[in-house]
Amino acid sequence: MKKIVVLTGAGISAESDIKTFRDADGLWEGHNIMEVASPIGWNKNPELVLDFYNKRRAQLLTVKPNKAHEILAELEEHFDIHIITQNVDDLHERAGSNKVVHLHGELLKVRSIFNENFVLDWKHDLNLGDFDLEGNQLRPHIVWFGEDVTMIEHAIDIVETADILIIIGTSLQVYPAAGLMNYVNQNVPVYYIDPKPATIYDLPNELKVLPLTAVEGMKIVKEELVNSIQKTSDF
Repeated sequence: MKKIVVLTGAGISAESDIKTFRDADGLWEGHNIMEVASPIGWNKNPELVLDFYNKRRAQLLTVKPNKAHEILAELEEHFDIHIITQNVDDLHERAGSNKVVHLHGELLKVRSIFNENFVLDWKHDLNLGDFDLEGNQLRPHIVWFGEDVTMIEHAIDIVETADILIIIGTSLQVYPAAGLMNYVNQNVPVYYIDPKPATIYDLPNELKVLPLTAVEGMKIVKEELVNSIQKTSDF
């Protein structure tokens, strides 16, 4: 069973009505990014940060996975699928995918401000006064600007063992996530699905760019991948 590694960004969740990372003016839901997604913002105004993520969390619970998420889960019937996502939603898991790595944290989890290993599932509002077992404030389990992406080394290990790489819905501007494709072996084919794909330079692999939405692109890729299995089995 071939191993497919999938890198997903905001574009795949956008089709489930989750807003992409930020608007063209650089604001996220009307806020400067650093106000709501940085340790500086948290220290300055934790109430604002908590309110911001409470609204995001509540909205996430009202949406559903789209066909692109579902196709990735369906492909587990034929391939060993590993998903590495920049998204903090749980739509991959709800669609049925079993191997998902969240680079930037998870919206439906919280953690202690003093112990990053104390993590709880959390589906309601998080407020000041919500503490861990030692009386420390809980915060969103999100990787903010200026914080280490602790899962990146694990993600690199996964990409290095890919037989096929699929990139979906990302502008390839956010690092270190954008650099993951550079760890794929040279003989590995790469699919890149995005309505406004970034230009990829110096990638020695066979590259197929599909300037489409995640749903449209994954329908095409699924058909191509499944057909390749059928052709192989005919010999």
